[in-house]
Amino acid sequence: MSQTKTAIFAGGCFWCMVQPFDETPGIVNVVSGYTGGHVANPTYAQVKSHTTGHTEAVAITYDPAVISYQQLLTIYWQQTDPTDAMGQFQDRGDNYRPVIFVQNDTERQLALASRQALAASGRFDRPIVTQIEDVQPFYPAEAAHQDYYKRHPEQYATEIAGRTEFTAKYWQQQNTAQN
Repeated sequence: MSQTKTAIFAGGCFWCMVQPFDETPGIVNVVSGYTGGHVANPTYAQVKSHTTGHTEAVAITYDPAVISYQQLLTIYWQQTDPTDAMGQFQDRGDNYRPVIFVQNDTERQLALASRQALAASGRFDRPIVTQIEDVQPFYPAEAAHQDYYKRHPEQYATEIAGRTEFTAKYWQQQNTAQN
């Protein structure tokens, strides 16, 4: 295996962001956690209180010889509502905002280009508001939040209901064309 890289994305509830990446070839690991705040090692309760400034996010370790950062961005866009700045689906608040956290100029340029292409696509009738920000310290969430979709499939299915409907509405045509 070649040297791995890490990408960090926030798109609402981190439970909902793991499976799409976790089941993709080239992904080595997906960790749920918190980033973007001002408290070291925050807990889930602290982040949910909206007092730490953190956003729920996933840190994706990937093999760039198998999957590119650009491909990760494509997966990311298809999991979020990029027109909703203060939450995702039923999850509301600043700790659920959509953000692409970039680590260097190359990632920034790719993220900006992908956001611009999505805006120009006409797929959405509202502006694309997903932020692109510099990476900040990432703190893994507690063990109870890791691989949630595998350990609690019934609750996970309920949690992603709004995402599933949204994805079908806005991405079905593209996904059908790719198959």
